[in-house]
Amino acid sequence: MKRLLDLLAALIALALLAPLLAGVALAVLLEDGRPVLFRQIRIGLGGREFGMVKFRSMVRDAAAIGPYFTSGDDTRITRVGRFIRRTSLDELPQLFNVLAGDMSLVGPRPDVPAQRKLYSDEQWAIRCSVRPGITGLAQAKLRSAASPQERLDLDLRYVREQSLWLDLRILGWTLGRLSGKGAN
Repeated sequence: MKRLLDLLAALIALALLAPLLAGVALAVLLEDGRPVLFRQIRIGLGGREFGMVKFRSMVRDAAAIGPYFTSGDDTRITRVGRFIRRTSLDELPQLFNVLAGDMSLVGPRPDVPAQRKLYSDEQWAIRCSVRPGITGLAQAKLRSAASPQERLDLDLRYVREQSLWLDLRILGWTLGRLSGKGAN
């Protein structure tokens, strides 16, 4: 049931957001050229690697310049990139990852392979037992302010408590955070 809802929601969202996606792509292209999309290897269901897509928010070859994580004052982030990150518009191409079956709308955010070392074997197995999501409990509750431990705790809590009702609540909280209302 969750997969069917993911597919329908992703198709509807892509259709409705097509003009916005085109506008963001054009803004990235005009500021810093091609490529417009950024593809990064992430870990998904069952520990399988996949290429997660986002709008590029950093200068070209940013991975060669700095670490896999960013901070608020990271000089690799472009002007358009700051805006699309703040508004989460950079995440919209992940709707294509949902269609491909690599991601869900809701689940733990997918990690890069280097983050595997942050987990015990048991925690990693639990975390990889569900599809990663565009948004998750940690993002809905704390956005990027979550510490690594808070993020881990909320990701594992999501896996243990997952339900359609929780997914709908997380989507609502996420939309509230994007509109400035926050999660309760």
